[in-house]
Amino acid sequence: MKRFTAVTMAGLLLALSPAATSAADPPKVTGAMFDQWMNELNNWGRWGEDDELGALNLITDSKRKAAAKLVKDGVSVSLAHQALTEKAADNPSPYDHKMVRTGGPDNPGNFVVDTIGVSYHGFAHSHMDSLCHVFYKDRYYNGISRESATQEGCTKLGIQGLHGGIFTRGVLVDVPWVRGVDYLEPGTAVTVEDLDAWEKKAGIKVEPGDALLIYTGRWAARAAKGVWSTREHGLSGLHASTIPWLKQRDIAILGSDGGADVYPSGLVDGEGISPIHMFTLVGLGANILDVGDFEALAAEARSRNRWEFLLTFAPLRIDGGTGSPINPIATF
Repeated sequence: MKRFTAVTMAGLLLALSPAATSAADPPKVTGAMFDQWMNELNNWGRWGEDDELGALNLITDSKRKAAAKLVKDGVSVSLAHQALTEKAADNPSPYDHKMVRTGGPDNPGNFVVDTIGVSYHGFAHSHMDSLCHVFYKDRYYNGISRESATQEGCTKLGIQGLHGGIFTRGVLVDVPWVRGVDYLEPGTAVTVEDLDAWEKKAGIKVEPGDALLIYTGRWAARAAKGVWSTREHGLSGLHASTIPWLKQRDIAILGSDGGADVYPSGLVDGEGISPIHMFTLVGLGANILDVGDFEALAAEARSRNRWEFLLTFAPLRIDGGTGSPINPIATF
């Protein structure tokens, strides 16, 4: 594991200090700062030179047992949005759902059959990113070369490494609840100030091995405002300045109801990259749940005033996959 240098700690204190974080005016993050954080705050080598699990190593047997004890009411909630089958400004690649065999008179047997296909990365479909989804300066997590991704699939860090599923404590950071709004407007940055304010109001601190879920109200905003182009109008999400906070909390999974990053990203330069995605996947080696639907989850959490729960994931077992469509389940 990397040791913090004096420069690193100075950067951490700057990024985490209350004076530097304002919901209206988050601190500036330059490409040079991002490079420094990638170099000094990463988890490379922490679990060995050949490790491919990354931050999932933080979900120990004891962590799973503790997560199981969070089930009090037996109420389960899906964290996936319904499959969107119609093309829209925020959904250029809809799910392709076709019936192959129906129950009509031309059906020679007793079976009804369909086929489903989807290009799931992007801002429309709930999915999990594997660690080979994003590289930075030609390297994936743990220094693995970008050349490990071939036309046949990822030879390292593919989604099949999660075949045993994920079973840990989920924590919902309800940012609209903290700010007193129904949802965040597109392009709104979630800052360290928001994360700290949520911990204080909820009475919970994010702990090592947690699945951290950032609720912005994206789907509530879509229902209220209609469909918008994420490229033109952006999405709410984490600002680049939250990177040291994510490292400090030692999360195992990052999830959001958007694309994790705020778009535009908040970098002074290097707007072509997604800093939260890159740091989380490449630096921390933590898988990302993108485009979750946390509306029902937020309602259940608010009704109970409980922001922690058992969270389970079961990605498709696809050798060399850059990720998987997914239906995470939270159980209270």
